[in-house]
Amino acid sequence: MSETKEMRVGLLGATFDTGNMGVSALAAGAIKCILNAYPHAQVFLLDYSKESSIHKLMVDDKEVHIPFVNMRFSKKFYLPNNIVVLLLIALMVKVIPFARFRKWVIARNYWLREIDQAELFASVAGGDSFSDIYGTVRFFYTAMPQLLVLAMSKRLVLLPQTIGPFHSRLARAMSGFILKRAERVFSRDLNGLRDVKHLISGSKADKCLFCYDLAFSLAPKAPTQTDIAGLSLAIDRKRPIVGVNISGLLYAGGYTRRNMFGLRIDYKTFIRELIHFLIEYQDADVLLVPHVFVAADANASDRLESDQEVCEQVFGELSARYVGRLGLVRGLYDESEIKYVIGKCNFFIGSRMHACIAAVSQCVPAVCVAYSAKFIGVMQTLGIDSIVADARERTAPEILEVIRHAYGDREAIRRQLTAKMVEVMATVLNLFSAFPCLPGDGTNLSSRDSIVPARTV
Repeated sequence: MSETKEMRVGLLGATFDTGNMGVSALAAGAIKCILNAYPHAQVFLLDYSKESSIHKLMVDDKEVHIPFVNMRFSKKFYLPNNIVVLLLIALMVKVIPFARFRKWVIARNYWLREIDQAELFASVAGGDSFSDIYGTVRFFYTAMPQLLVLAMSKRLVLLPQTIGPFHSRLARAMSGFILKRAERVFSRDLNGLRDVKHLISGSKADKCLFCYDLAFSLAPKAPTQTDIAGLSLAIDRKRPIVGVNISGLLYAGGYTRRNMFGLRIDYKTFIRELIHFLIEYQDADVLLVPHVFVAADANASDRLESDQEVCEQVFGELSARYVGRLGLVRGLYDESEIKYVIGKCNFFIGSRMHACIAAVSQCVPAVCVAYSAKFIGVMQTLGIDSIVADARERTAPEILEVIRHAYGDREAIRRQLTAKMVEVMATVLNLFSAFPCLPGDGTNLSSRDSIVPARTV
């Protein structure tokens, strides 16, 4: 196929400005997979923000500029990029019988014009936000951009993510509408894949595929400056380092502040018990590793998510008690840099799933202190579901027992991960081999015979 123009691909539901390194890892992983299949593609982000911007990303030692086309999720309906306004215009355009007039309407709106010029849209929905477990508003926030690109008659792919559950009838109806019209639907866990196939049923279920989480493809990068308080990461140290990721969201009790996820443990108390257990009974040093960074001047709702703030709080409370045994990762890092830091640990315990993925993708044994089914689903695909301790089902002593067993078995877990990661990386990087060659990408499919396709079930 001769190259005629640069193909344009829009990415939904993942940006680099949230402070959540899991979301950033998904964005970087998706872009890497797209460019692996279509090296000449122009990738842009279509998501919510007050301002547009350009993000510079290193992909295989090459700097790539990623434009951010910003929409608004706002009550200010006079804004030309309000998602509701864009949806209404797109629906109106669909019923206009005159092609020239349709083009004229679209050309007058910058955001619709950007959408219209793209060949494909890929949605990652924050990894687990295509669901109503975080509330109805969050579901609409996630679903509306997907509805918009479908209204613009664009190809939509749902990249590997956790889809559902959907508790309300409205969420089930809207998600079914999107899933049935998407060109491909990828699940990052096998149980989720079966649920999606059941939801859309019929012959269209064949478009549902399994692929590992996109963040497995993210390469670690050494930070230009690392600020570690309380500990040294020297190679010749006497004791193992156990990285502990504290979730600011769980620490606060969820968005409702009232144990939103139904944990059986008091998470704040558990964190202190965990640190004591690791230092006093496992003879390990502990490094607190945030995975969500929120600016100090952010509003209260955004600060609710901050791992950085609660890690600082716990370190301030316990550092005098565990001098030289308890450390804290301070400063700001991007998704590749924090992955590098996690890779320096000998063992890892996390409540943010992508912090755990950052560990196991580098063959660092880990335990996930889970608050949703996404943890077990993802780790099951690696054959290490035994490292998941679901805090909705287990008590604090039971979780500590899971950690004790995994810590003692960490070398065997490391060997298992080392044997598995080659296949995982190849599958993720070649995700887009499941698609027909797209126009204008300059790629000949016959030259990619060695591709490992995403798997079906």
